[in-house]
Amino acid sequence: MDIPAYLDRINYRGPLNRDIGTLQHLHVAHLRAVPFENLSIHAGEPIILDDSALFDKIVKRNRGGFCYELNGLFAALLRELGYEVGMLSAQVANAAGEFSADFDHMTLVVALDERWLVDVGFGDSFVEPLRIEEREVQVQDSQGYRLDRDDDYFVLTKRTDEGTNEWKSQYRCKLKTYSYSDYA
Repeated sequence: MDIPAYLDRINYRGPLNRDIGTLQHLHVAHLRAVPFENLSIHAGEPIILDDSALFDKIVKRNRGGFCYELNGLFAALLRELGYEVGMLSAQVANAAGEFSADFDHMTLVVALDERWLVDVGFGDSFVEPLRIEEREVQVQDSQGYRLDRDDDYFVLTKRTDEGTNEWKSQYRCKLKTYSYSDYA
């Protein structure tokens, strides 16, 4: 992987230490620079879940992608930088709070001194990684997030309004890791 080209694509000029500060800055930079888009699906273009194909699409051709593509390539970058990264299967919540099937969404877990939920492909959600083991509210830009336990699942919830204590599920996942072939 051409790391300088990837970092240029996301306009990142900071340090490349393997720590939470760098992870946070890379996460924010990626979200600000690379859009979620599913135009390839509508155009009938093949979706190739492979690091080099994703690099070509997102970095060389300056495109965006959907969750598998964005989080897949971000995971590859993080691995190249020395992070321990796993791809997780997530089930997305609908308006009624019911969860979709497995592999509806790809999210990431990054292990440092603590485990972090990382996601650059979900849309209106957290901007910086979230501590997986933290049960208290994690506030980012006045938005509150929690990771609640439900049996083997971690359920990502978002406060619906800062002035209330109403929470809405976004998705849930187990900490079992997968490879690209599992998402096919």
